[in-house]
Amino acid sequence: MNMKKFLSVCAAGLTAIALSASFVPAEADQVATIQAAGKVVMSTNAEFEPFEYKDSNDIVGIDPEIAAKIAEKLGVELEITDIAFDSLIPSMNKGKADFIAAGMTATEERSKNVDFSVPYFNASQSIIVLADSEIKSRTDLNDKTVGVQQGTTGDIYCTDEDGTSDIKVKDVKRYSKGMDAVSDLIAGRVDAVVIDDFPASKLVEKNPEKLVKLDEAMTEEEYAIAMPKGSNLKEVVDQVITELQESGELDAIVSKYIEVEGVESEAEASK
Repeated sequence: MNMKKFLSVCAAGLTAIALSASFVPAEADQVATIQAAGKVVMSTNAEFEPFEYKDSNDIVGIDPEIAAKIAEKLGVELEITDIAFDSLIPSMNKGKADFIAAGMTATEERSKNVDFSVPYFNASQSIIVLADSEIKSRTDLNDKTVGVQQGTTGDIYCTDEDGTSDIKVKDVKRYSKGMDAVSDLIAGRVDAVVIDDFPASKLVEKNPEKLVKLDEAMTEEEYAIAMPKGSNLKEVVDQVITELQESGELDAIVSKYIEVEGVESEAEASK
């Protein structure tokens, strides 16, 4: 082998090493490694209140509280790193974090690069109507006046500025709070309300004689925690989420950050 060819082979080898270093596969026993280190690292983007946001120098929200339960189960300290959302998966797969909790939707595309936990939050946009409404499915919203919480997926889908929605509502009324939209629904100012599933369920529970939530959602979306593919950390995370769900503690955590107040009809409010 002449020197030129030798140097070429060496360069190719170094390139291969550099490329392989950009992706760190999950260790066979990531849990043991975490416990030996005495800490578990959660990566997030703290710009998504109420799931994660900054309170002075702390990162707080629904996801950090769930992460604290994971750390407790592992018997280690929790460390949270805050980076850009689109860097979360590449960063974790380079070994810079143990898991991602960032209000991240579990999609098929993302599942090619990570393992997702069982879902911990239904972020679907649900449909609320009056108990005696003729609206029975999402397609019945065509040509209707719909109330939405401003800036949500429901707002985007109903407004349909890009023309991709299969539902064509007549008019969209935007509200800063879901309860205000429901107040107008009870008062007859809108035909239906499309908001996040969690507050939708709570508002209907508080007004069971007046309101119903349709079985069919406007959009389907679920949040889950992401981990390196093949990691045995998934077993622990799934167990923690399941226990929180079964005990009702997860519902309590969510309720701390998503306040849902009861609503009254206009007539009742004037009494």
